[in-house]
Amino acid sequence: MNTRAQLDEEIVRMFYTGGLPFNLARNPHYHKAFTFAATHNIPDYVPPGYNKLRTTLRQQEKNNVEKLLQPIKATWQEKGLTIVCDGWSDPTRKPLINFMGTSGNGPMFLKAVNCCGEVKDKFFIANLMKEVIDEVGHRNVVQIITDNAANCKGQEKLLRAFADTRFASIIVMLKRFKLIKQGLQAMVISDEYNSYREDDMVKANFVKEKLVSDYWWDKIAYIIDFTKLIYDMLRVCDTNKSCLHLVYELWDSMIEKVKCEIYKKEKRHLSDFSPFYHVVYGILIAHWIKSYTPLHCLAHSLNPRFYSDGWLSEDSCRVAPHRDGERMKYFRRLFPNDNDFDKVLDEFACFSLKLEPFEDLMSLTKRHSSDPKSWWANFGAEISLLQSLAFKVFGQPTSSSCCERNWSTCYFIHSLRRNKLNPSRAEDLVYIHYNLRLLSRSSSQYEDEKTKMWDVGGDAFDSLGDVRYLEFDELSLDEPDLENQLISEDINNCNIGDRQRIAEFAVISLFLLTNALTVACHMHIAEQNG
Repeated sequence: MNTRAQLDEEIVRMFYTGGLPFNLARNPHYHKAFTFAATHNIPDYVPPGYNKLRTTLRQQEKNNVEKLLQPIKATWQEKGLTIVCDGWSDPTRKPLINFMGTSGNGPMFLKAVNCCGEVKDKFFIANLMKEVIDEVGHRNVVQIITDNAANCKGQEKLLRAFADTRFASIIVMLKRFKLIKQGLQAMVISDEYNSYREDDMVKANFVKEKLVSDYWWDKIAYIIDFTKLIYDMLRVCDTNKSCLHLVYELWDSMIEKVKCEIYKKEKRHLSDFSPFYHVVYGILIAHWIKSYTPLHCLAHSLNPRFYSDGWLSEDSCRVAPHRDGERMKYFRRLFPNDNDFDKVLDEFACFSLKLEPFEDLMSLTKRHSSDPKSWWANFGAEISLLQSLAFKVFGQPTSSSCCERNWSTCYFIHSLRRNKLNPSRAEDLVYIHYNLRLLSRSSSQYEDEKTKMWDVGGDAFDSLGDVRYLEFDELSLDEPDLENQLISEDINNCNIGDRQRIAEFAVISLFLLTNALTVACHMHIAEQNG
């Protein structure tokens, strides 16, 4: 047997006996390790052993990754930084809080804090956050995003910045539910279903009554039609991409589109009063007030597109952002010095009223078509305070999704099979694992065929079947591919128990949604459908 074939055998035996996923063969570090060994003569070399891997080499690699991350951290002063945190329990039920920093370069894992034995109230969370702010530099932090837990919200008055997250999994489910309508209806009229009814007649009859009712399916279609507009807005926001400067306008446009959809269904003129829309509008505004901060207004106000004639002429109701004074609160917070405050007000007046350096035809023309950050780089040099502020806010996300998705990385590292890792060692491994992937995505080798997108997916490159193995960096709960995986089997190929559970889950979810729209909404839908 030749040497190459023998080496191949040893490598595959390592994979097979260790239960390693074949996706590891795409890992660029796998290729680099064997390439380095093949091109260097290292007599008597012995691969690192168990103890060395888990101790000295782990700390050495963490230090190496920290050095590699320095060029990204150096951009935070100019680009700004969003701190994101979220809570989780590891396989041994230890409560952890994950902290990540994200800017235009992508999300970076900062640290995970073991909260075992601690009272996780707003003061505890705020102190942890202050530590992270000090570590990254308070002048670099543009905003903080947490989840919706009461203790996280409670720190707002202590830290004075937060944004809620929003999810739309019920809408995803309802859309899928509508796609399998025919299969569900065939299920409840089958003889097999009649035999199942004996287990719970009331529940079975309830499910059958709903699934064969055209009126009920019309309600689902109606709910999907107007909530799709909310869902689409959430999908834009629930990513790692920079969209802080778009949220204000997205919410405003979404509410107007929801109104048009409801009025079309009710066959009303837009000037008429709709009791149903009145309730929906109240719910939407309540959520906006709950999550809105002056930072959203500031980012909206610095977007040159929203002052352009092209954007303003698209809707007669639109007004330029300088009509809203909320940004003043943020200006005063950012520029406590009176001289700087006066200067930034003068700069904003020049920008918003298109005076002096902004009277140039090129500057005016590019407001509508240019990327906002590019526009500020090209035309904002003469108003330095506002320009530096614009560079920071245009690089920030609005969601904690990157932090939530990183739990799949944590679970991959600290799984049920590796549950004896202590929290400190697990944190180091997550830090190395996540941030090496961040660095890899910015390299030219990331698109090479043999290592292409090595960190996305499992053994099947185009499958979501192994989502636990590695997170999907840009995948939100609401991605179309994920929708198709929610109920991946053909409904007619499921056994009766599975189909029944699918139907019950969908029915329950529908009523959860209608309850969220309040009983008044539900009653009004019934009234409109007569």
